[in-house]
Amino acid sequence: MVRAERDRLTGLIGPDAARRRLSEWQEAAVELSDRAAPVHAMLLRFRRFSSVNLAYGIAAGDRTLARIAARLTDFAERHCQPDHLLARISGGSFLLAVHGLMGREQWQALAEDIALIMAEPIVDAGGGTVRLWPRIALLRSRSDMTPDLILGRLANTLDRAREQPARRLLWADGVMALAEPLARQLEADLLHALDRDEIEVLFQPQYSSADRRLVGAEALARWRHPELGRLGAIDLFAIAERTDHVAPLSRHLAKMALATAARWPDHLRLSLNITADELASSDFSERLHAMLAQSGLTPDRLTVEITEQLLVSDLDGSATQLQQLAGSGVRVALDDFGAGFCNFRYLKLLPIHYLKLDRSMVEGIVEDARDLAVLRGIVAMAKALDLIVVAEGIETEAQRAAVANEGCAIWQGFLGAPPLTADAFAELADA
Repeated sequence: MVRAERDRLTGLIGPDAARRRLSEWQEAAVELSDRAAPVHAMLLRFRRFSSVNLAYGIAAGDRTLARIAARLTDFAERHCQPDHLLARISGGSFLLAVHGLMGREQWQALAEDIALIMAEPIVDAGGGTVRLWPRIALLRSRSDMTPDLILGRLANTLDRAREQPARRLLWADGVMALAEPLARQLEADLLHALDRDEIEVLFQPQYSSADRRLVGAEALARWRHPELGRLGAIDLFAIAERTDHVAPLSRHLAKMALATAARWPDHLRLSLNITADELASSDFSERLHAMLAQSGLTPDRLTVEITEQLLVSDLDGSATQLQQLAGSGVRVALDDFGAGFCNFRYLKLLPIHYLKLDRSMVEGIVEDARDLAVLRGIVAMAKALDLIVVAEGIETEAQRAAVANEGCAIWQGFLGAPPLTADAFAELADA
């Protein structure tokens, strides 16, 4: 990095150089099929520099910025992986990003450590002592996010943090972390996306823990946006909800996924995520059976995945719909188990066949005995209820071995394969 690209006060690279570095990481992940090397980013913002300048003078404010940069540099060199970047984005905003394997909890723990270090008083700033406490936005991204989208989400998350003064650490997850003008533009773009064939279905392979045999795939929605790149299902459906476009989008994705899965070998299953709007519709099971018949996929090869959030508003109605599906051979999975309230009443009232563990439930099982104990408790409960446990987010061989040893029958994650196009999954199935 040439000197001209560095910030005069802090010696750190600026926003343009940071964007180029992030772009290089993302491109490398795509070209090398780097399944276990996400980009982790955090944006730190210090807001009281006008008060520092007023109390001690502009020169003292500049020295404070330099001290902050020095602390961040020292922390990154001691605690972050070699492939990291540190940049001053603007004013009192700093970006720390890492390219490499790391869990969500580990990234948050680093942010908490940084917050404590940054909160330590800065002495001798123009004869006084400065005390600053940053707000930090966190994000884990893979190759489907552009640098502008990463930085935009982080910045907008911190902007929204003003409404939550007690919170100093926030995750920049979902479309609500997008700046409002961008979100409005995406609303307009989505109305044309289906016609332009920008919406695609990818397939996350699922494997048997007993013999690592391919047993099926989860269908995942993606939007190939012409300017922002690939947007995930959370963003896609959040925008669809804002435009009241969830129903046609869901039907479009289901038809694509079912038609694709019908061409797979007969032993492979398809897992399909169900939205709240679909489950709330009184004719949902009837429409899904019609799409199954049209596609040629038999009901016994389909699993519908639901989350606790879908069930909160109308548990009785959801139970009726799911019973109708289960009666025809469709199986039901309770997705993201462990990420919500874990209401065990659902397990009593609903025809559940699978428990899909949220990735947060498996991230720490190799290093943390408490995490492993929680996993064992869930598996024991599932066994008593005759439920099959599926582990999501498996990124290392140690995690795979652990969930297999503890009785999780199926696993999925970047260790096996990233989400694949229909053609790529077909090649994997035929291998």
